Amino acid sequence: MKRLRLVGLDNVVLFPGMDVTLPMSVGDDEQVFVVPNHDGEYAKVGVITRVGEKVRLPGNVDAVSVSGLHRGVAGKAVSDTDGTLFVEVEERPDETPPPARWADLMREYRATVGEVLELRGDDGRAAAFLRGIEQPGALADAIGFAPDVSFEKRLRVLQTLDVVERLKVGLEIQRERLAELQLRKRIREDVESGAQKHQREYLLRQQMDAIRKELGSDEASIVDEYRKKIDEADMPETVREQAERELGRFERMGEQNAESSMIRSYLDWLVAVPWSKRSEEKLDPEHARAILDEDHAGLEDVKRRITDAIAVRKLRRDRELDDDERSGVILTLAGPPGTGKTSIGKSVARAMGREFVRMSLGGVRDEAEIRGHRRTYIGAMPGRLVRALRDAGTMNPVILLDEVDKVGADWRGDPSAALLEVLDPAQNHSFRDHYLDVEIDLSEVLFLATANVLESIPPPLLDRMEVIKFDGYTRDEKVAIAERHLWPRQARTNGLRYDEVVVPQESLRLVIDEYSREAGVRQLERELGTLARKTATRIASDPSPAPIVLGEDEVREALGRQKFFQEAAMRTVVPGVATGLAVTGTGGDVLFVEVAGMDGKGVLSITGQLGDVMKESAQLALAWVRSRAPFLDVPSEVLGARDFHVHVPAGAIPKDGPSAGITLATALVSWLTQRKVKPDVGMTGEVTLQGRVLPIGGLKQKVLAAHAAGLRQVVLPKRNEADLKDVPEDVRSAMRFHPVETMDEVLEVALESQSGALAA
Repeated sequence: MKRLRLVGLDNVVLFPGMDVTLPMSVGDDEQVFVVPNHDGEYAKVGVITRVGEKVRLPGNVDAVSVSGLHRGVAGKAVSDTDGTLFVEVEERPDETPPPARWADLMREYRATVGEVLELRGDDGRAAAFLRGIEQPGALADAIGFAPDVSFEKRLRVLQTLDVVERLKVGLEIQRERLAELQLRKRIREDVESGAQKHQREYLLRQQMDAIRKELGSDEASIVDEYRKKIDEADMPETVREQAERELGRFERMGEQNAESSMIRSYLDWLVAVPWSKRSEEKLDPEHARAILDEDHAGLEDVKRRITDAIAVRKLRRDRELDDDERSGVILTLAGPPGTGKTSIGKSVARAMGREFVRMSLGGVRDEAEIRGHRRTYIGAMPGRLVRALRDAGTMNPVILLDEVDKVGADWRGDPSAALLEVLDPAQNHSFRDHYLDVEIDLSEVLFLATANVLESIPPPLLDRMEVIKFDGYTRDEKVAIAERHLWPRQARTNGLRYDEVVVPQESLRLVIDEYSREAGVRQLERELGTLARKTATRIASDPSPAPIVLGEDEVREALGRQKFFQEAAMRTVVPGVATGLAVTGTGGDVLFVEVAGMDGKGVLSITGQLGDVMKESAQLALAWVRSRAPFLDVPSEVLGARDFHVHVPAGAIPKDGPSAGITLATALVSWLTQRKVKPDVGMTGEVTLQGRVLPIGGLKQKVLAAHAAGLRQVVLPKRNEADLKDVPEDVRSAMRFHPVETMDEVLEVALESQSGALAA
């Protein structure tokens, strides 16, 4: 053990064999113990050094040069009277083990350091220095001369006392240096290669432009083509600035860049929007009404409301009213399928001289379908509104939002929320598509919407709409539609000439009554298509110069057995059956309510897939009958000794609604009193526990269904009497209506006067 002065070097590691000048005064000491110092802590392992020449540094600072001899391990530290720190040091000079343990390590170490020096650009002096080192410990300590090795790694080598382990640690550090230098070289080569490639491409593009000019070619560059398209598009200033920014990016990066195709797609969509193109609008209410009458039979209320909307637009334009008032309305055409909602939209566009675009929204669940995808997504596209404007070629088309009641919502967003902005006249002048990311003025677009039912439309969206109801067609209107539109279209489709087939009106009425009972005319057109195909087959097999007349026999032979029957009279031939009127998703319909009783304890059974509302109506009807038993001449003991079964065919079809109360009560009273329901009477209305008849909705559709089913009398709530004005005059004149306020009035109208024996 030696007692030596302790000298700490901040963040510096001194190895044996290294010389260093220390700014200090050591007196007469011949040796000092030098240790690394990091964050105020001295390392345990240091180097015993020999004190050499004393020198004076600039600034009159005393210094001394020391040379590292060998390692030492610090022991107990003591302070001298003058504050100098001394430490007990255990000398640990290197002990060289047998060559078998370190010869291979030294060769690999030299080879690794040689590669490092080659990558760093050594001039040969460092390699010669390493070749002169023959001891393994000294070779490992040579890492102290490497300028790019961290303090922590140097300290790790210093504190490794075993020579072989120290050589392994040094080899590991040298390998890390080699890997880092190789990575830097590869990155530098890649960068240089990329820069050279871009420079080469730039030079080639310049040469191509020069060659094109020398040849006098008229072909403009892609950038010039886009710049010309942008000029011709006559965009708003903000949109033009966006287009020019993107074009500048494209020009700078070149066509070969991976992002160039995305920029080109964006520019293609931006110039495809008809920013400055508008149709010359015709706002003539009389002309519009003539177009609507030409294209559609019936639908008087619909035509009147559309004509009014066109007249309002004409007045606002002629009187130059401020557009900021945003008083436009969104007309929503609601009704059963096949009633002409979409074709009305086409007629409106034709009457106003605008382009027509149909947007089908059925089943749309992604909000991006309306607002567009953001450009960061792969395969991004604008929304359907931008595509509709592109297809129309003008900024003021008629856009029909078809099947708006079938818009869905899922994790991708709610399309109906996006439609709120589109259909709000106060907001749609600054609609922003996510893909284009510029404001688009939709205030000049005339939006029409169609729906089968209103219940599935979100209330905030429905609040922005004005509903025009399509309740269906009468038989005479269907005949006119078939003569003017459906049959000529099907004849042309199936290769028939106009003058070689004659379809009398009686045959059309037969098809309407027995093969296509519906609110619209879609099924009617299918049946006429079948009739046209059968006729085409007949003509192709046996051409005849005389025109073919399709009478009743020919129609039945072509269409097969009858599909619909006038069954009200057959169903009500026995007591306990009443004819009700209902509204479904496909229009008005006729329902038969059947009641049967059997021995029991007054239990009520209900079948026919009835919803909760109709089940409660049946229970309420039975309760009313029991409360009125004495006035209905029904013995109370009969009610208590009977179970009742209420059934509404067809059992496979779900049924629900608040307008079957009087029908259920009438069927119960009919069975209990054995008084038949009149065969030509249909009824609709809800009943209270006190027997009051409440108003209902959809009266026009129900009356049209009753008329088509052959009924001639309709019992309806008194408060719905004003709704009869909506029923076509030819239907009103062919039927008799009975507005009622109580169930007693219903029974007086609906039941026959003669009663049979009460079921015992």
